[in-house]
Amino acid sequence: MTLSKKIDFAVVLEVNNANPNGDPLNGNRPRVNYDGIGEISDVCIKRKLRNRFLDLGYNVFVQSNDYRVDEYLNLRQRAEGELKGLMKEPEEMARAACEKWLDVRSFGQVFAYKSDKKGAGVSVGVRGPVSIHPAFSVAPVYTTTTQITKSVSDEAVDKKGSDTMGMKHRIDHGLYVFWGSINTQLASRTGFSDEDAEVIKQSLIRLFDNDASSARPEGSMEVVKVVWWVHPNPTGKYSSAKVHRALQVNVKEGVKDPKSIEDYDIVIENLEGIVTEVHEGH
Repeated sequence: MTLSKKIDFAVVLEVNNANPNGDPLNGNRPRVNYDGIGEISDVCIKRKLRNRFLDLGYNVFVQSNDYRVDEYLNLRQRAEGELKGLMKEPEEMARAACEKWLDVRSFGQVFAYKSDKKGAGVSVGVRGPVSIHPAFSVAPVYTTTTQITKSVSDEAVDKKGSDTMGMKHRIDHGLYVFWGSINTQLASRTGFSDEDAEVIKQSLIRLFDNDASSARPEGSMEVVKVVWWVHPNPTGKYSSAKVHRALQVNVKEGVKDPKSIEDYDIVIENLEGIVTEVHEGH
């Protein structure tokens, strides 16, 4: 059985003294728009979700190099190794990929590979039912930059080389919000089920489990709330835009420079005919 009812969701997350999503085109500084609003890309969020899928024991096609659980070194090797004999049958290949990998039947995937021999190669696109917006901070965020020593010389030298120095950036504090939706029509095409939707929900609640790094120390990234809206039918009682507006997160009146979750008001409007679940982060 595929997904039986349309689902919308939202996540409120807090960042303290961490770099939630560095921009490689800007020296890996935290992503900030021209208004000073912090941003976390949807690609970054999906990467964390895929890692949580792996934690829960599900098969994932797009694995990162630092979190790889099989012997394949790239996506082509994984596709050819796991979908043997189907590379020239687009529909069968797409069906098999959706059955095997949770991230493919959730987010979709493009399988586009040149042929090793003379031939047309393969180009198969899968549209996934789970769409996720980028996360944006509720208020402008401030970036702190510090200079660090990247390495220590093995031999004694009179002068420290410039290549041993580096820069590290962090957001002092920010409260971010992102929204998403799960489409039943596309779910029917990929085989995405109610059980898969539950995995998405649990993965959002535990989004930052096993996600620590030097840029994001343990405890610096926290899911505050996950709001999960279940419509009464496959097409949805209201538009996703209206449902998403039911969550309002604002800086409290009189607070000019928010520094903690206590400086915000989080209001969730009840929508008639829709089941609204509110979960605390793990």
